[in-house]
Amino acid sequence: MTKAGIAEDFPPLVVPSKRADFGDYQANGAMAAAKAMKEKPRDLAQRILDNLDLGEETDRLEIAGPGFINIHLNRAWLAEQLQTALGNERLGVDSEKPLQRVVIDYSSPNLAKEMHVGHLRSTIIGDTQARLLEFLGHEVIRQNHVGDWGTQFGMLIAQLEAHLEHGENAEFALQDLESFYKEAKTHFDADPDFANKARSYVVKLQSGDERVLSLWKRFRQVSLHHSEIIYDKLNVSLSPEDVRGESFYNDDLPRVVSDLAEQGLLEEDQGAKVVFLQELADKEGNPSVAIIQKQDGGYLYSTSDLAGVRFRVGTLKADRIMIFVDARQSLHLKQVFTIARKAGFAPHSVSLEHHPFGTMLGEDGKPFKTRQGGTVKLADLLDEAVERAEKIIAAKDPDLDADERKVVARKVGIGAVKYADLSKTRTNDYVFNWDAMLSFEGNTAPYLQYAYTRIQSIFRKAGVDPSSLDKALIIEADAEKSLVIKCLQFGEVLEQVAEDAYPHVLCNYLYDLASLFMRFYEACPILKEGVDPALRDSRLRLSFAVAETMRVGLDILGIEVMERM
Repeated sequence: MTKAGIAEDFPPLVVPSKRADFGDYQANGAMAAAKAMKEKPRDLAQRILDNLDLGEETDRLEIAGPGFINIHLNRAWLAEQLQTALGNERLGVDSEKPLQRVVIDYSSPNLAKEMHVGHLRSTIIGDTQARLLEFLGHEVIRQNHVGDWGTQFGMLIAQLEAHLEHGENAEFALQDLESFYKEAKTHFDADPDFANKARSYVVKLQSGDERVLSLWKRFRQVSLHHSEIIYDKLNVSLSPEDVRGESFYNDDLPRVVSDLAEQGLLEEDQGAKVVFLQELADKEGNPSVAIIQKQDGGYLYSTSDLAGVRFRVGTLKADRIMIFVDARQSLHLKQVFTIARKAGFAPHSVSLEHHPFGTMLGEDGKPFKTRQGGTVKLADLLDEAVERAEKIIAAKDPDLDADERKVVARKVGIGAVKYADLSKTRTNDYVFNWDAMLSFEGNTAPYLQYAYTRIQSIFRKAGVDPSSLDKALIIEADAEKSLVIKCLQFGEVLEQVAEDAYPHVLCNYLYDLASLFMRFYEACPILKEGVDPALRDSRLRLSFAVAETMRVGLDILGIEVMERM
């Protein structure tokens, strides 16, 4: 573009063509540039072509319509690119940006209660982003900022102590956290002596009393184990070592307050210590108010989150901090990020990012609940998904071995729940529907898993190891060319999701890839009698490229594949 005399402000705007007769890609930048330069778009497009040399990459370039440039890629060059990618364990994908140390904050359940459906989106979207950035070569530090501190823990510790005094072990007493919490709350409301003890335990916990701290540690350990079981079921990469809860920052909270005060950022308002943020003022010009310390001396989420930012920047040396919590926390995190910048806790060289998400809704359009109106436990949801999947698989293939059917049902059921969420635009609400997510048709995990196993069945029928076929690819049919181009776009898609954290873009790509493969399979015989051996091997190699791309893509989403289904 610059060689054609066009300013750098005008990009070439290269996009995939929507129709095959318009080429493989279109460059549309001449239109906007011509308007600004007051030239005819076709004349400017011609000048671009006169200064453009793509070498062996293209068969031809042509101007269409008022000034679009159609790009037809060279088939031999495409074949060579895909062959090179298949010789690389990362499928030829390399990050186009400098590698960073990225801290990703996700899942973050409250240890006083069992994980419920409200924790699903943060957990699986954050985990997808962690897997993706690691695949691209970035250093990822996972942070599970669990709720393990606060006034409610005095009540819970006192209740646990009562159970232990009656001879129960902690694991048995806390086997149902929801029931335990309700029991403790009822006890607290009904028994003044117990309530006083619970309040005293809060003070003792915060002051480091060894006995109370020991009880808290037991409660925390058993509660975390509940979460670990869920992470294992979900195929999520969080580990106990990634847990850094609110309690971790407790000792730093007074220093956060004193540092803000020393910098003149704190003001007293009705006995509380607050920061007034003119940067986030409302339409009337009233500043946004962030409370840092309550009138009684207690701290808030804003205080611990500021301590978290400071730790992640100063100790973990993060280049980028990504936080996955729902959209209701948007103002809170805007306040935290603004204060962190003003206080120098996070220089502008460190990216502070909140990636919000919408709500899972029931078919009535309201937040997803049980039939009785209660919160749906995530463990129960996942168990039901596997049970439903097993029934569907048993009906489709009654001869499948029982043990293999259970393995397949687990992968299909869990994959269906995750994909149904990840395939929706992150910032939107979505309706939870069992039939839609477990369908083997359409943009679902079962469809993609089945597409993968179908390719594996081709290899078994051919009796070959496709990874051993290293002969040159032959691209003859348009269906082959489209499939090769789609495979080679994998890296572009990953880079886009790495930047924006919208996993539905990867989901849509994998669905399009699987759909293109189905068309290719119908149009281009592979094992049919009379197919030239070289063409047969080429098509098997192309099928292998599709399978590998799907396997890696689904693995980034945390969804497992299987050889048979």
